Amino acid sequence: MSNKAKGYAAHSADSPLVPFEFERRDLRADDVQIEILYSGVCHSDLHTVHNDWGATQYPVVPGHEIVGRVIAVGDKVKNFKAGDVVGVGCMVDSCRECEPCHEHEEQFCENGVTMTYDSDDRHDGTRTYGGYSNQIIVSEAFVLRVPENLDLSAVPPILCAGVIVWSPLNLYKVGKGSKVAVVGLGGVGHMAVKIAAALGAEVTVLDIAASKEADAKRLGATHFVLSNDPEQLKTVANTFDLVLDIVPVKHDITPFVETLKLKGTLVIIGLIGLAPEFSTVPLMFGRRAVVGTMIGGTKETQEVLDFCGKHNVVSDVEIIKMSEINEAYVRMAKGDVKYRFVIDMQNSF
Repeated sequence: MSNKAKGYAAHSADSPLVPFEFERRDLRADDVQIEILYSGVCHSDLHTVHNDWGATQYPVVPGHEIVGRVIAVGDKVKNFKAGDVVGVGCMVDSCRECEPCHEHEEQFCENGVTMTYDSDDRHDGTRTYGGYSNQIIVSEAFVLRVPENLDLSAVPPILCAGVIVWSPLNLYKVGKGSKVAVVGLGGVGHMAVKIAAALGAEVTVLDIAASKEADAKRLGATHFVLSNDPEQLKTVANTFDLVLDIVPVKHDITPFVETLKLKGTLVIIGLIGLAPEFSTVPLMFGRRAVVGTMIGGTKETQEVLDFCGKHNVVSDVEIIKMSEINEAYVRMAKGDVKYRFVIDMQNSF
């Protein structure tokens, strides 16, 4: 395959994604060239396209949940060969020299991580283009090995929605006997339920929609609590070791902090930018903690892929063609998907 790529790009905040042809860079010595088979659709793609965070540079080719097959490698690549099934997540480079990078926490790179799309390549300054395309070229240090026993079309969300919940579940040593609550059952939340349950935790879903109870239990939750019902919340006071709060809008987290056990932790995953509202009283009278997190590094991303391979955990997905992306964005904004869209790139161009 040549370096001529076909994809879909947005050219402004209020225009639809349209076909876009561009050149991928020449293969560097440590690069892996990947034919993209499937690309997940993340809510952050929608935010970036609409410039909701105020920093998008156009044209932008989104997509940071990529599964594909290696078609070429650079002269110094040691870990991959043509034919390997691989993944690329939210990052494609970092400084590799700071403390977070040495600890495989590249998402916290002190010199600025290079994101898979809409970021500046740290070597030549060109803009990165993402997975809404038929191929990509990435340094092997940011390429992940995908377990081939999994349904590859359902793997892409693991590379973002999966690792963002795996990271705190791993950090706080969730396992058999742990009690975990997931606040908000959506694209990320459903992966949190699946992975926490596979780790052996007793999982409770807290959500405002009673209609989600059956799905929550199908996905692996033991209990379901209406989060907008104070009486129901009282039944789980002082219960959880870990609460994963995936609600993406500003809200009062005090009722969820009160569900934590002594020394329990609430992890903010869904809310970016706006400070959450909460009372410090339940923090101080229970030595509870509220922390934030962001995706995961290359080590954790490989760990969650391996774990999902071992336990046969994948995302619940709806497969679409690239030409259907604008309709998918409208539906995603309405929450009309169970639970993630994945683009079939093999049948899109």
